[in-house]
Amino acid sequence: MGRIEDKISEINRYLRELESILPPGFEEYQSNLEKKAACERYVEKIVEAATDLAFLAIKNRKLRMPDDDIDAFNVLLDGKIIDDGLAARLKNAKGMRNIISHQYGNIDDEIVFEAIDKELSRDIKEFVKKAGR
Repeated sequence: MGRIEDKISEINRYLRELESILPPGFEEYQSNLEKKAACERYVEKIVEAATDLAFLAIKNRKLRMPDDDIDAFNVLLDGKIIDDGLAARLKNAKGMRNIISHQYGNIDDEIVFEAIDKELSRDIKEFVKKAGR
């Protein structure tokens, strides 16, 4: 397997592991500090792995090198690998990851739970399909 396939396998493994520990509702997520911390850590790992995949896809397609991690999604947008909506959602996920990772201010647990429960998996799976081609 190549580096892109390895990264996709890593992302899919992290998504499965996150789905297996995510509480069914917000109240349990918020009150179970261990699960909340574990879910936040998986968000970090998934978004970092997706960023790595973005850089691999850019290199593989010989697109311009991005200025930073967020710019990687702009490069893929410019290269017509992903669309505007997905690029925006991935940049938001990267921003959320940075907030969790660096503890910038207070983390809004409800926003994080909703993102994990409803958006992250969908967006990352869509990204994997498009970037992995």
